Amino acid sequence: MSDSRVIAVFSTKGGVGKTTTAVNLAWQAAADGHRVLLWDLDPQAAATWLLSVRQKLRGGAEAVLSGERSAAKAIRETSVEGVDVLPADASYRDLDIALDATKKSGSRLARVLKPLRDEYDVVILDCPPGASLVAENALRAADVVLAPLAPSLLSLRSFDQVRDLLTEDGRDAALVAFLTMVDRRKRSHRDAADELPSRVAEITDIVVPFTVVAERMGEKHAAIGAFAPRSEAAKAYAALWHRVARA
Repeated sequence: MSDSRVIAVFSTKGGVGKTTTAVNLAWQAAADGHRVLLWDLDPQAAATWLLSVRQKLRGGAEAVLSGERSAAKAIRETSVEGVDVLPADASYRDLDIALDATKKSGSRLARVLKPLRDEYDVVILDCPPGASLVAENALRAADVVLAPLAPSLLSLRSFDQVRDLLTEDGRDAALVAFLTMVDRRKRSHRDAADELPSRVAEITDIVVPFTVVAERMGEKHAAIGAFAPRSEAAKAYAALWHRVARA
């Protein structure tokens, strides 16, 4: 049996640093000596772009999900040692439709992943936001669901939505949530960072700060730990990886 771990980075909200988290987590896992696959499931293909991988999938997402094309043959190496990417492209806009057309559509992604789990120690799923068949598949395939939360007390609503989706059908993946893009100059952000971890057990006290260093990822096409290892953001993502690895 494979000892690999599947981590789904998921939020019902967009704009909460989901892709930034997925890329930095992949880098941290590889830095710890793990063989990592990042599957970009978001049609915006931001993770694919950040890691400088060609955004073209022969036959599209449908070919991979239907089994017409092996997922292993669609995987691309990145410039980061130990990190490979299964890229997204424009065909992922119709991923729900492609999944719906397959047999046992709710667990199709898990079946595609099964042989890959023997090749990788860690598989990270960068999921599109919102409840969808893609999300259902990702949550069903995951061992750990990592949920970035906006720095607001209202983010509890988003957290509850993720937890509700996860508990459907008796899914038993561990849930780890954390606050991201936190600007401690703002009182609402400070309140969220101080209060939410004490209110909800699954919300960690690891806080990723709002920083221009994260914006430089697009310029560098690299994870923060690669070009700013002493930054607070890099330290936060390192702590987050070790928390997820223990989940």
